[in-house]
Amino acid sequence: MKKFLAVSLILLLALSVFAGCAPKAEEPDAATTEPVVIKVGASPAPHAEILAIVKPLLAEEGIDLQITEFTDYVLPNMALDSGDIDANYFQHQPYLDDFNKEKGTALVSIAAIHYEPFGIYPGKTKTLDALADGAKIAVPNDTTNEARALLLLEAEGLIKLKEGVGLNATKIDIVENPKNFDIVELEAAQLPRLLSDVDVAVINGNFAIDAGLKVGEDALATESAESEAALTYANVLVVKEGNESKPELVALANALKSPEVKKFIDETYEGAVVAMF
Repeated sequence: MKKFLAVSLILLLALSVFAGCAPKAEEPDAATTEPVVIKVGASPAPHAEILAIVKPLLAEEGIDLQITEFTDYVLPNMALDSGDIDANYFQHQPYLDDFNKEKGTALVSIAAIHYEPFGIYPGKTKTLDALADGAKIAVPNDTTNEARALLLLEAEGLIKLKEGVGLNATKIDIVENPKNFDIVELEAAQLPRLLSDVDVAVINGNFAIDAGLKVGEDALATESAESEAALTYANVLVVKEGNESKPELVALANALKSPEVKKFIDETYEGAVVAMF
């Protein structure tokens, strides 16, 4: 009996040693989970710069934000429509509405982030009072931005538009032009480069920033914060219709409206960019 107990004890010890040496099943490691990738198209400034502030915030949530910069207003929407990117951040709602109508796309805004005041910047002529008869005034040539530029010129008393035309204004809606200004329609992105060829130009906020122009120092006039344009032309985060509720895109929208982003906008752009939250 004693011999049997001794053998049993030896066998149990051997089994316990073997079990201790056997490899353990690997437990899932949260740190090795692949991040969710979202690709976002943006204008270089201020949009891509603002997204760079968001990137580490999203990384904490397991999201890898990849930013692609575009320098025009067409390609980022086409890339979103084709699925090459997951979202874009460069445009305002009226431009988006026009683009969808013109191109047959189904792109939707999921958040309003900031507003960029339009400014009138000097070229050959350094003040608005010094504008001579027939002076050349350059404005963006796309529908919504041209209307915005014309409204600013009207607010400064340089022209008068047809009553009630508002954000649908075009050159043909100018009913009074006492100094016969030559309103030159040019691609928005080209305006800063062509300043020396015209007397003044009305320039989008982001293109002014790209060119090193400061709205608070260089602009001869800017849109009022209470203007129709200020209330209408917030820059929005845009996704393809049907993707509005994707968790990673909702997280991106929330991060873009975070206190960190508001602080960055306020401290960096000195009024050239205004947070809408």
